[in-house]
Amino acid sequence: MLRITRQADYGIVLLTQFARSNGRVYSARELAISSHVPLPMVGKILKLLVQADILASHRGMHGGYTLARGPQEITVGAIIEALDGPVAITDCTGNLPAECGIEKSCPVSHAWQRINAAIVGALERVTLAEMTCPVGDPVTAFTGLRAESKP
Repeated sequence: MLRITRQADYGIVLLTQFARSNGRVYSARELAISSHVPLPMVGKILKLLVQADILASHRGMHGGYTLARGPQEITVGAIIEALDGPVAITDCTGNLPAECGIEKSCPVSHAWQRINAAIVGALERVTLAEMTCPVGDPVTAFTGLRAESKP
């Protein structure tokens, strides 16, 4: 089963809150309360997202966190990579040395590379802004098509 981690899932949940808020500064505690994600997990996620330049950290009495750039510029792929590392569906598709005993003679390694690239490409085409759209919204994330707005 292919799944993103709970950390990446929670990270996307937290980031959608930022994306909907139009630049509001949030503290880790506020995010934990509003999202029902445990505070230690929120803190870990925020730290990783700051390191990846997805969030900006602000110090002081009114400090907290904001998006480092617009939600239309942040992809789901970038978020997952920041929180979980590069997407690799098999050992031979990642950036780390493979741990597979048949790597040199594997007849399907090239196919896994293509599949992995397709998954990464799909994740890079979906933005944080699109993740904030409610279910039933006429946004088609994978093609970029939007329904015509009515006057």
